[in-house]
Amino acid sequence: MSRRPLPVTIISCLFIVVGIAGIAYHANEIRLHDLLSSDLMWPLCIRLLAIVGGIFLFRGMNWARWLVLAWLAFHVGLSYFHTMSEMAMHAVMLVVIAFFLFQPKVNEYIQRAKDKH
Repeated sequence: MSRRPLPVTIISCLFIVVGIAGIAYHANEIRLHDLLSSDLMWPLCIRLLAIVGGIFLFRGMNWARWLVLAWLAFHVGLSYFHTMSEMAMHAVMLVVIAFFLFQPKVNEYIQRAKDKH
């Protein structure tokens, strides 16, 4: 079996790190007794999705490839309410990551993972 393509490794690690950093950023605000009723629940869920996407993309799951792209697309939409440069940066990241995640070697890796399960 051939190795995991480098773009999958890099993008997976990037999403895991971004998710962990986002949760760590909000760590001092977390209060378990009122987490479900706070405005913090949704940002934490979004960060958790980045971690889940990164972990399962690393394992070659096709749905995780779509999850990380949807996660980035969500941030492009969210950036609409911020500066144009932030929106442009997220849009460029979305295009670049999508480009790398649909390379033939990545497609083969994901197909092998699918066949293995």
